[in-house]
Amino acid sequence: MSILLIVIHVIVSIALIMIVLLQTGKGADMGAAFGGGSSQTLFGSGGASTFLSKLTTAAAVIFMITSLGLAYISSHRPEGSVIMSTEKAPVEEKAPAQSDTGAGKTPAAPEKKTQQ
Repeated sequence: MSILLIVIHVIVSIALIMIVLLQTGKGADMGAAFGGGSSQTLFGSGGASTFLSKLTTAAAVIFMITSLGLAYISSHRPEGSVIMSTEKAPVEEKAPAQSDTGAGKTPAAPEKKTQQ
């Protein structure tokens, strides 16, 4: 469920960025008022401003809903802490003592002979 919500969230966020970048600023309306090609628009004489503003609103609402959903899912995860685990730690056993057979002993240093 959370993977699907994350995928939707990422797609909507990219779409929201693209929609906002496609919109024209408020100052572009003056150029269109003097015959700046408004008759050749794809969305009619009203332009794409109303369509893009509605699309921006819809994408923003979906973005907020997915954000709230992801926040809810992340805050209600089951407790799975390693520190607060209810299982007991395994008991460690001590290594067996080594016998005196000489296998574990270090050799003694050789005696020094003095020359006369």
